Amino acid sequence: MSSGNVREDDSTLSRIDRTLFRFEGWLNLAAGLVILVVMLMSVANILGRKLFNWPIPGFIDWMISAVPVMAFLGLAFCQRLGGHIRMDILISRLKGRPLWIAEFASVVVMMAITAVLIYGSWDHAIRALTIGDSTGDIRLPTWPVKIVVPLALSLMLLRLVLQLWGYGRAIARSDEMPVGVPLIEDPATQAAHEAEVVSGFEETRG
Repeated sequence: MSSGNVREDDSTLSRIDRTLFRFEGWLNLAAGLVILVVMLMSVANILGRKLFNWPIPGFIDWMISAVPVMAFLGLAFCQRLGGHIRMDILISRLKGRPLWIAEFASVVVMMAITAVLIYGSWDHAIRALTIGDSTGDIRLPTWPVKIVVPLALSLMLLRLVLQLWGYGRAIARSDEMPVGVPLIEDPATQAAHEAEVVSGFEETRG
């Protein structure tokens, strides 16, 4: 059984993976809804300015505040599906244990970078809360959207821990098709899985 390019079974790892993926999916949906709202606000702002000379007050402030939500809420969801841009010309030639060792090492590096980003972004958000930082036009407080960043990165770190577990288990067992980690696919298969996710067919099938 699988979800996209991630294999599933009845193991503890797979159960945790599926539970976390559902939560990641809801956050990804929230990010998509924010994008929709931003699009509608942009249209309303343009029409209001052109037709009635009445743009949305603080439009730029709202757009700036929406960017962290759009950019970070879907981060872990994308990582789970292996959707982030990566150069796999060399790594795609590996098979079995050498491939999982390479993936394990890359996840360790990603975890270290993510941990540093969590620390820095959390400190930045707390500083914004402490000094009462706000946007320049309608004075929207910036800490709520700034705190989205370390929270979303923390979820990303949890996803990376699960993937480290998955790759570590694959190394120990010499698995050909490990559980709970994204598997490298050819472009056609990847496009088909992405279409399933977007259409909702995958959820219906499951």
